Amino acid sequence: LCIMFPAIQAKQFRKCELSQVLKDMDGFGGIALPEWICTVFHTSGYDTQTIVSNNGSTEYGLFQINNKFWCRDNQILQSRNICDISCDKFLDDDLTDDMICAKKILDKEGIDCC
Repeated sequence: LCIMFPAIQAKQFRKCELSQVLKDMDGFGGIALPEWICTVFHTSGYDTQTIVSNNGSTEYGLFQINNKFWCRDNQILQSRNICDISCDKFLDDDLTDDMICAKKILDKEGIDCC
């Protein structure tokens, strides 16, 4: 069964550790790194495995990326999937794809910061 269902390497980040990982986001879209850290804390508590159901859709990972527009899963088959990625990719400890998608979201929609 482990071969069929590989373990997702999730991570509960600490604030300083996450600051190091997200340092390339500093200043993107005019948003300073402390605002990114604050936003991530309030959306996911620095936990990569955070999944929240929200008005008929689901949000995934540190940035709470929505399956209706940004990623695909088995719940919403008509997702726009703008980031061209499976939503479960936002639940692991590799934040590269999360940051790429978050930047796309910011470019298209903006972001609510603390």
